[in-house]
Amino acid sequence: MPEAGTISWREVLAETEGRLLAAGHDAGSALRESRWIVEEASGASTESAASELDVLVTVRGMAHHDAMVERRLAGEPLQYVLGCWSFRTLDLMVDRRVLIPRPETEVVAGLALAEVDRLAAGRDPSTEPVLVADLGTGSGAIGLSVAAERVGTRVWCTDASSDALAVARANCVGLGRPAQRVTLAEGSWFDALPGDLRGRLEVIVSNPPYVAADDDLPAEVADWEPDAALYAVDRGTADLRVLIEGASDWLVPGGALVLEMSPDQTGPMADLARSVGYVDVVVHRDLAGRDRALVGIHP
Repeated sequence: MPEAGTISWREVLAETEGRLLAAGHDAGSALRESRWIVEEASGASTESAASELDVLVTVRGMAHHDAMVERRLAGEPLQYVLGCWSFRTLDLMVDRRVLIPRPETEVVAGLALAEVDRLAAGRDPSTEPVLVADLGTGSGAIGLSVAAERVGTRVWCTDASSDALAVARANCVGLGRPAQRVTLAEGSWFDALPGDLRGRLEVIVSNPPYVAADDDLPAEVADWEPDAALYAVDRGTADLRVLIEGASDWLVPGGALVLEMSPDQTGPMADLARSVGYVDVVVHRDLAGRDRALVGIHP
């Protein structure tokens, strides 16, 4: 590429798009990713990017841009390259310590919020907050969304990974006032929760590891995202079973368990939920129309 100070960001955008196209990206993704990379490198917002494309590139901006492009061409997921990704109303910091937030998990967060609304009906949110736990929180995507979108909640975000919790903590700090209603705790599933919450939680939500060891994942996922957050034994169902079988001890009567899983797991896990006593067990689809989440009510 030409040197910084001699070209505009518009020219850099065209060069970047060409490099991604040459590397095998389709036209649509090459254009989108080029714009995101240029916006990040230039410091322009999405709203002002068009008007700032004619600004000359700085040395620092070019160095940042080139480093991101090289990482992307090496196969690193764009979300890690940018260092952040949007999830519902939040702009989350993400890196290789956590899973990349995905649209299907936005649906799961929405299901948790619907259960919060059901349980909050007729209550004073300032004195009777709905108690929510996001187990295996990763970046904090689900739990922090609940706290940000519903003022009448008190949320515990837990993870067995101290690295993941460091990312969630950074995202929590960026949450502003809702962060005052969030507690982060390290530990495996229910072990991370304080004992006085047993039988008091009203919504337990999780996007646990649910990939089987021999499942064929895209290289961008298998080579870059944390194994501990992806894979589970017993054909990917081990952690789902722990959550389904253990949540009833922590939920109030009428409380909800909301779980993300793969489409082929929804039938067996719904049967398991019913067998251990959950009622009104419903499987919900993601935005692509695939079975993706289970919601069960503790009797």
